[in-house]
Amino acid sequence: MNLVEQVSRTATEQIAGQSARPADAAYPPRQKRVIAVVASLTASLVIFRLELLRRMVAAGHDVIAFAPENDQRVERELAEIGVRFVRIPMARTGLNPLEDIRTFWSLRQHFKRLKPDMVLPYTMKPIIYAGLAARTLGIKERCFLVTGLGHVFSDAGGRSFKALAVRQLCVRLYRSALKRARVVFVYNDADAEDIRRYRMLGDGISPTMISGSGVDLKHFAYARAPRGGPVFLMIARLLRDKGVVEYIEAARIVRRTFPEARFQLLGHFDCNPTAISREEIEGWVGEGILEYLGTTNDVRPCLSACNVFVLPSYYREGIPRSILEALAIGRPVITTDLPGCRDTVQPGVNGMTVKPLDIVALADAMASFARDPDLAEKMGKRSRELAETKFDVHMINRTLFAGMRLTE
Repeated sequence: MNLVEQVSRTATEQIAGQSARPADAAYPPRQKRVIAVVASLTASLVIFRLELLRRMVAAGHDVIAFAPENDQRVERELAEIGVRFVRIPMARTGLNPLEDIRTFWSLRQHFKRLKPDMVLPYTMKPIIYAGLAARTLGIKERCFLVTGLGHVFSDAGGRSFKALAVRQLCVRLYRSALKRARVVFVYNDADAEDIRRYRMLGDGISPTMISGSGVDLKHFAYARAPRGGPVFLMIARLLRDKGVVEYIEAARIVRRTFPEARFQLLGHFDCNPTAISREEIEGWVGEGILEYLGTTNDVRPCLSACNVFVLPSYYREGIPRSILEALAIGRPVITTDLPGCRDTVQPGVNGMTVKPLDIVALADAMASFARDPDLAEKMGKRSRELAETKFDVHMINRTLFAGMRLTE
């Protein structure tokens, strides 16, 4: 029996065992809700969701956050704003049936004990397994935040029999988890189209579009770009499909004409199969082409010290948080013309888009800022304006509250 059959059968048996509940209309939402927010990465709860969680608590709701890693700093920050934290077993990558069934059962047991009125998971595994667990318990208020369908739904995911089989498996799990959802939020048109194409939602419900996770414009205040030779910065997990190799190769081209140009990289190493190795990073640093900045809990000083932000990703992004932070600080952006990434750039206004994997086009885009030192400041101001009008986290959270029918 494969993964989808094992998990779906377990969930289906539990769903069938529940007595039918009346429609939502029979139970008007109470003022105070118990809300379960489920993540696949503990740190993401404060990096991406802190303002949303804070808003929920301020509105009088009881919020419980679920995630797999033991991160004392995150737990302290959550406790400071009144959010309870529960650790759950979850392997962020891989399709081990035993691990995933363990995730499903753990969530189900916690939901059964804590009795949330509403469940809000984000990213693939939380959506699938929290969604199924909530369905088996008859939790009606199930809201989903699709922050990006991920590598498996991108062209880079491959067209082999195995890749197509994994995609079909994920589609079936998504369909089961999202069935009769209250609302499904998405970040970009491509993910919304795939949700419709693969019929992940039933009739009568369509994805609700929001502009990413948003950015706190006070925390990420505008900072004027430094003068002098251009400093390019890329912030990303160190994965090949984030475009790290293309960034390095384009840097080599630019340095031939503009030897004063600097190229920085900030990000953590990952266990993903497409991860960049430490040896590769050390080699590029030793060659003098790259300044590796390691990792940090506060990217603002790094963004303030650069002239141009670069993310040549060909990963299936939602809307990259790193780009939103760069926009807010006031930096022009060079990224790929792919879903999610292109939603953050008005070409020629606040940055440039290039075809994915096109090293020459990427080098040309970066060289244009080296040729014109004033271009970064001019486009950076437009980036800040775009952040203010489209990506303000408080504006986005109002949309989320409305879609979830939460009171304030």
